[in-house]
Amino acid sequence: MRDLSALIKAYDIRGVVPDQWDADLAREVGASFVEVLGIRAIDGGSGRIVVGHDMRPTGPALVSAFIDGVTGAGVDVVNIGLCSTDGLYFASGRLNVPGAMFTASHNPAEYNGIKLCREGAAPVGQDSGLAAIRSMLEAQTIPHYDGPHGSSSRVDMLADYASFLRELVPLENSRRLKVVIDTGNGMGGFTVPAVLGGQILTALPLDIDEMYFELDGTFPNHEANPIDPENLRDLQARVVAVGADIGLAFDGDADRCFVVDENGAIVDPSTLTALIATRELAKVPGATVIHNLITSRAVPEIILEQGGVPVRTRVGHSFIKATMAQTGAIFGGEHSGHFYFRDFWKADSGMLAAMHALAALGETPEGTKLSAVLEPYSRYVSSGEINTTVDNPQAVIAQVKAVSLEIPGCDIDELDGLTVSGDTWWFNLRPSNTEPLLRLNAEGSTDSDMQRTRDNVLRMIAEFS
Repeated sequence: MRDLSALIKAYDIRGVVPDQWDADLAREVGASFVEVLGIRAIDGGSGRIVVGHDMRPTGPALVSAFIDGVTGAGVDVVNIGLCSTDGLYFASGRLNVPGAMFTASHNPAEYNGIKLCREGAAPVGQDSGLAAIRSMLEAQTIPHYDGPHGSSSRVDMLADYASFLRELVPLENSRRLKVVIDTGNGMGGFTVPAVLGGQILTALPLDIDEMYFELDGTFPNHEANPIDPENLRDLQARVVAVGADIGLAFDGDADRCFVVDENGAIVDPSTLTALIATRELAKVPGATVIHNLITSRAVPEIILEQGGVPVRTRVGHSFIKATMAQTGAIFGGEHSGHFYFRDFWKADSGMLAAMHALAALGETPEGTKLSAVLEPYSRYVSSGEINTTVDNPQAVIAQVKAVSLEIPGCDIDELDGLTVSGDTWWFNLRPSNTEPLLRLNAEGSTDSDMQRTRDNVLRMIAEFS
């Protein structure tokens, strides 16, 4: 039996090519995907899946093998070729068929992976298909299919994707903005010209200064991982140098977006969550908005102030999407830069988040600065996520909890890891799903509150490790 535990993770399949997986395994994943989801037409399924890939050099060969596995199992493939992850979600939603996106997101060049979804872009995670696929692969129990093979057709959906996003967040009447965009040689270099530029649709009132738009899965300029501030340095400097109104950065598969203001300051994703929530609640008063438990306290406060209903969830897209489905929420935001939209099949889209930021600024009078627009949504001081390698994360969390129980007047919950809250501070400590890491997020009403909380917890982690 093959051990695929390091390859098949909580939310996707991801690893080094060819050391951890290759075309042969991709073919088997395609066949097992068909079996686990029962999508053959003769079994009452859709009979089709949609497949796309990012700019990584290993993508085409893996996609070809995966398609062989799917068609060999009797299912047709709609191959949309190069796309962002939210472009694949769009295709899955628009066609109402399951999908497979070949990407390793922000990981280095030697990695590749597959994000799977059901019809309507519904996520496939460990409990909704990945564990079953892993079991079949490890035990080599993929049934042999003797029926007619499916077909594969090439379809370009970029124009439809761009038009759909433009309908959700119109920008035609924006005041003219100077925008610097760093796509990190990832798929934003493919989608930005189509959605925000004039490549396919009518040009918008945006003067776009392009940074690293060339599709290059070797990432020659910097990692396509904007959650690491080091990868935003070039964008920050460029925004200030050219006097831009706003800077945008996308990760490798362009499903995450980060924003930089006119001063080159990085905008906290919680601030962007609160801004978008306010805009969406203006369209649907009283609606529910999802936020994960490491977003700022400002997020639920602002949702309530705007007449909405905040719902707190665990970290991770499968939890966000499931809770959105259960509650009918119009929007969901994560501190990692993922933003989810009911009108986009509850899927995450970095491009839609970017468009909301542009629209919010573009609706203001000439000369208004982004920092001024965002000021009402930024109320507290955050540590950002701090990762510490430990041998036994759960044991450390248990000891931190024991100490925290002795703190007078604080609240403790264990929705996802350990969250401890006081009047002017809180922290969350949770284990990584895939690595021996503890992830710490802390926040305070003031910088000193945050620093004290952060440093106390880090000291405990060091002591108990």
